[in-house]
Amino acid sequence: MERASPAAGKLNAGGRGAGDGHGPAGGSQPRATAAAAAAGGGGGGGGGGGAEPGELIGRALDFKSEGAQCYKDKKFREAIGKYHRALLELKALLLLLSQEPGGQRPASAGLSEEQRQAVEAIEVDCYNSLAACLLQAELVNYERVKEYCLKVLQKEGENFKALYRSGVAFYHLGDYNKALYYLKEARSRQPTGMSMTAPLVLLPIKDSPLGQQIPMSYDISS
Repeated sequence: MERASPAAGKLNAGGRGAGDGHGPAGGSQPRATAAAAAAGGGGGGGGGGGAEPGELIGRALDFKSEGAQCYKDKKFREAIGKYHRALLELKALLLLLSQEPGGQRPASAGLSEEQRQAVEAIEVDCYNSLAACLLQAELVNYERVKEYCLKVLQKEGENFKALYRSGVAFYHLGDYNKALYYLKEARSRQPTGMSMTAPLVLLPIKDSPLGQQIPMSYDISS
């Protein structure tokens, strides 16, 4: 579902894709460092044919970093492509592991604990950053924003950016009860040191429980 954002200045949370996974709200630098260590210095290039798990994780990490740079340069379409490439590398990794002997074990059972943590960190950062990119569009696909944020929350239920953006998405999709729930959850998990803008004034909408001031609007571009 795509629609314009009539309240772009009042209820939006584009955030900084590059910061998702490196800033205080979307993951920490130690987590990114752990992901790099787990990758083991995998080379560039695409595809998973004949690749080792460390190589695929390394390529995913490289694509994620390239996506972050594209976001910094405001090349949002290119950033989206890079984040999707990173996720494709992880899918190739799971496909590779599923083909190994191991009975009914989950594919991730073939990874070390460090590698499993790295894969999860990359997934969380990519989905968070994809949501951030989509929120920069003139016509925002709020259904897709919601989908990506919920993927993050499945893995990190207290992720501030995903909670806040879920609230934004549900608001624009007309599900005001869920919007209120996620916005309140986000407000209760404001990261230490995160700057806050002026109080958010939601547009009064008929039958909307959010036709009121909610004292939370965060500048998550820093």
